[in-house]
Amino acid sequence: MTATNLPILLLKRNEERRLAAGHLWVYSNEVDSRKTPLSAFEPGTLAVIQSAVGKTLGSGYVNPHSLICARLLTRRPRAVVDAGFIERRLQSALRLRESLYDHPDYRLVYGESDGLPGLVIDRYGDVLVVQITTAGMETLRDLLLEVLEREFAPRGILLRNDTVVRALEGLSQEPQVIGNVPETVSLEEGGVQFEVPLAGGQKTGWFYDQRSNRSAMHKYVHNKRVLDVFSYIGAWGLQAAVAGASEVCCVDASAAAQSIMQRNAIANGLQERVCYETGDAFEVLKAMQASAQRFDVVIVDPPAFIKRRKEIRTGEQGYARLNRLAMQVLAPDGILISCSCSMHLPAERLQSILYQSARKLGRQMQILERGFQSMDHPVHPAIAETAYLKALFCRVPAT
Repeated sequence: MTATNLPILLLKRNEERRLAAGHLWVYSNEVDSRKTPLSAFEPGTLAVIQSAVGKTLGSGYVNPHSLICARLLTRRPRAVVDAGFIERRLQSALRLRESLYDHPDYRLVYGESDGLPGLVIDRYGDVLVVQITTAGMETLRDLLLEVLEREFAPRGILLRNDTVVRALEGLSQEPQVIGNVPETVSLEEGGVQFEVPLAGGQKTGWFYDQRSNRSAMHKYVHNKRVLDVFSYIGAWGLQAAVAGASEVCCVDASAAAQSIMQRNAIANGLQERVCYETGDAFEVLKAMQASAQRFDVVIVDPPAFIKRRKEIRTGEQGYARLNRLAMQVLAPDGILISCSCSMHLPAERLQSILYQSARKLGRQMQILERGFQSMDHPVHPAIAETAYLKALFCRVPAT
């Protein structure tokens, strides 16, 4: 459908400034609902977005039931959003990843940063895991699948529809399998061969976003006793073992994840140096502290404690408590690698939380290195939310 045939979504006076600065989102309170009522749009409808004076800002899709009621797909006034449009965006995303990685294992599409808001695609060789999180992208799903089949000829596509965000957009949460999608796939990272669960795994199966941070970790762990908290299937811990750690203890609440981790350890000949603790991370850390266990390197890579702005206070308290417990089992002069994937927690605030936690324990802290999301998760300069991952590599001196 051409832009000339699309309905118009009109913004209030001066509310085009965010889009003019490069952002892609329109909030419902920015729309001139008297002239173009949101109730007139079906979820996922393509529309031309215009300023209050009728200047076309681009084309995007609309969901009247969402706080972010529109997302811009293109700024070209005559653009056609069709299979060709999606194909060009996918080819651009693919060129970047192929220039960065030798093997086809990466995040192929990262939403707004790749010009396809509401879409995430992780690639595992000839298997694709797709997350569609908006009604607008769901409307384009058939075109997307057509292009994926043509461009990649995948063995299978897994649509991971079981996300809370889809429910907020009014979408179904039933996963869908197209073609042959195995229960697990194999990939190599940091000298370790991993078995990765897809349908039964967390999110899209593997956390590609931490790849560069896990690589940076290697230099800190030789001949060290390492604790990996929220270890999942061993991405950090098993790489620490390969990098020369004398002992690695992996903590996770999921017995299923730890079962896969144990298989990964055995497959890589690491089982003699890796042990496991199944349980709540906070409780396990408290028990370790009570029994005077100490580790040279402690890695904490938790799930997001802050998913909405209203959770900032309690989430920050969670990060403070977690890192304080981690420091209590950290040996003098030990290394703490602390991560957060909460987009509402700036890196500077995480740094402040860590330092305050150290001071409450009567300890100092030195920041050695800062980590960010890997390059297959490019940051959109106008959208702060796309820069969500941060990692701090800290030394906590004895005094």
